[in-house]
Amino acid sequence: MKTADFDFDLPEDRIALRPVEPRDCARLLVVRNGGLDDRIVRDLPDLLQPGDALVFNDTRVIPARMSGVRTRPGPDGDPLTVDVEATLHHRDAPDVWSAFMKPGKRLKPGDRIAFSDLTAVIEAKGEDGLVTLRFDRSGPALDDAIRTIGVMPLPPYIAAKRAEDDRDRSDYQTVYAAHDGSVAAPTAGLHFTPALLDALRARGVSTHAVTLHVGAGTFLPVKAEDTADHRMHSEWGTVSEDTAAALNAVRASGGRIVCVGTTSLRLVESAATPEGMIQPFHGDTAIFITPGYAFRAADVLMTNFHLPKSTLFMLVSAFAGLETMKTAYAHAIETGYRFYSYGDGSLLFRAPASLSHRERA
Repeated sequence: MKTADFDFDLPEDRIALRPVEPRDCARLLVVRNGGLDDRIVRDLPDLLQPGDALVFNDTRVIPARMSGVRTRPGPDGDPLTVDVEATLHHRDAPDVWSAFMKPGKRLKPGDRIAFSDLTAVIEAKGEDGLVTLRFDRSGPALDDAIRTIGVMPLPPYIAAKRAEDDRDRSDYQTVYAAHDGSVAAPTAGLHFTPALLDALRARGVSTHAVTLHVGAGTFLPVKAEDTADHRMHSEWGTVSEDTAAALNAVRASGGRIVCVGTTSLRLVESAATPEGMIQPFHGDTAIFITPGYAFRAADVLMTNFHLPKSTLFMLVSAFAGLETMKTAYAHAIETGYRFYSYGDGSLLFRAPASLSHRERA
């Protein structure tokens, strides 16, 4: 398909710069069987059924954006310096991260970067814009230094309009975050509060955690004209044996798998067999979901409103239907829904055209 097929006009004033308070008062657009229903997130227990299973991504966002100074020897022996910024993307070893850096064209292997008292050397530059950084600390010591030096990596469409502040340290984190590693929040989960989680469990909806450490590649635009030519950056995730068994039991008993966020959905789909059985998973995934994909495990998706021509809008179009999602987004824009990471949510029920192989058989 053409990337242009996933374009739409979005007014600048629809981009949310702060979340609503309390979190579960955000609006929720329910998209089911081609119909639209305006609700709020707090209504979620009434929209699900006893026996359904919510799947959360329990990754924790780290302060992954760091400012530094690049140093290299000059022609006369004096050091040449330039200010740089790194956004960490993927941990490759205890002392190695891949990162997106600005200004990337002015960097080369061997350059030394000083991030305050933390130092890294550029080991390699990739064709996809990633730079490999080897730090002078490793493991927990490196983690502690990043927490001290870094700031929360707000999405570029927010960072371009205001600076990060202390409030983002809590706003840009789910209440159930447990495992450090993401450089972007699983934003659908930002709507949940302890009270809402209690209400869902009282309704008979079970909750389960998987972990996908979201990389900075999630913010990159799709530059290819044809979606088949786009390459996703890999992200590390894990689905435990216990979680896989619990989700399979839910499906066997007639319950639905409700993924909170595209990150949870991508990981569950990566862990599922073509027949829909969810297996334990531990490793990288670069799954890219576009219309025509046959979903293996996910039945319902809760997600925020995404960028035009983004891989995430392609995913929701695959899940609920491209024309349905264009209609839903037009309604959201017209009626004042707030978009992107700090914006409102949607609850999508899978379209019949995206039934799994198992259900088609």
